[in-house]
Amino acid sequence: MRGGEELDGFEGEASSTSMISGASSPYQPTTEPILALIAFICIETIMECSPCEGLYFFEFVSCSAFVVTGVLLILFSLNLHMRIPQINWNLTDLVNTGLSTFFFFIASIVLAALNHKTGAEIAAVIFGFLATAVYAVNTFLAVQKWRVSVHQQSASDYIRARTESRDVDGRPEIQRLDT
Repeated sequence: MRGGEELDGFEGEASSTSMISGASSPYQPTTEPILALIAFICIETIMECSPCEGLYFFEFVSCSAFVVTGVLLILFSLNLHMRIPQINWNLTDLVNTGLSTFFFFIASIVLAALNHKTGAEIAAVIFGFLATAVYAVNTFLAVQKWRVSVHQQSASDYIRARTESRDVDGRPEIQRLDT
């Protein structure tokens, strides 16, 4: 375990991030990449577009979100993140979910505005907004998890500093001024 964090789940579960936050549903960790994949598939079935920029932007956002979130999901599921303690995984999850929320929201609005009312475009917009909602909820959970980890880290730093400051008598290289 990193920095005194406690696992939310069972031994071997990667539950130190909000992506896998000990939720009661076993399907919660895969909701985001699945919605991103479905949105990407919907957008890929479109054969014609007049202004294609909105479609391309939505395609880029949905594919990027699927790949990045999928990679993080694999890292967390296999506990590979525990082998790289130099990375603040709570912050990494927060940044990923926050950026995905923002870009999915913008891409969904743009695609909805440039929509030609085809079934695939409508489905892509719907799944885009669903993905936005799921990423937004996970961003909220990631912020809470990050705040807890920052508070725990600052509390442990304070305790360590207080303990070291009381240990002056045991360190001859530091002279006491009150003697």
